[in-house]
Order: sequence, then C-alpha cells, then structure tokens
Amino acid sequence: MAEFDNILSWTLISECPVPDDVNEILVEGEVAVAAYKTFRDSAIFTNKRLIVRDAQGLTGKKVEIYSLPYSSIVMWSTENAGKVLDINAEVELWTRAGHIKINLRKGVDIRKFDKLIADALLK
Repeated sequence: MAEFDNILSWTLISECPVPDDVNEILVEGEVAVAAYKTFRDSAIFTNKRLIVRDAQGLTGKKVEIYSLPYSSIVMWSTENAGKVLDINAEVELWTRAGHIKINLRKGVDIRKFDKLIADALLK
C-alpha cells in the first residue's frame, strides 16, 4: 500500500477587516479576532477556530468553508527568511486530521500570526 501525505495549503496575502457575513457562522461565545485576505477570499481567526473561505469555479459563487478547531492542532512551526530577503514566510500546522501549510506573503507579520496561534492554543 502506497503511503502519501495530504497537505492542505493556503496563501495569506495581507491582513484585512473581518468580513461582515462571518458572524452568520459563528457559534455562541465565538468572536472573530483577525482576518487575512487569500487569493479569492479570506481566512478568519476566531477565539475557537480558523475559518477559511474558498471561492471556487469561474464565477466564485460556489464557496467552500474550512473550519479548523484549535483543539485539533497538536503542533505548529513558523519560518521566515529573515529581515533582508523576507519575501514570504511559512507556517505549518500538524493536526489530528493531517498537515496544513500556510504561506504568508511579504507584509504579513509572521510574529503577530505566530502569537495568534499561540494565544488560541495555549490559553
């Protein structure tokens, strides 16, 4: 039997305001903390989970929503190239469901992002 790693990958371009319609999918006691623009949609950090909205198809009317409860994350790592050639950074999340890779474009503060994850998992 062949073994393979399914890696889910997202690229976050810049920090953005939390979309208004996110409140429709939040549960009682859940609050949106930060949001990041992806190529076609956004990734939202709440106090309970990471939500990624992924528009699909040519028109983008079909939307898939990924919801990653922080309780499923068992480990994470962050990596950047340093101050001189800091073109992008990478975050890797190991979860009970698999491995997730998040690319952060230049301008996204890797340390702020790292703190968001730490606050969510370690508090």
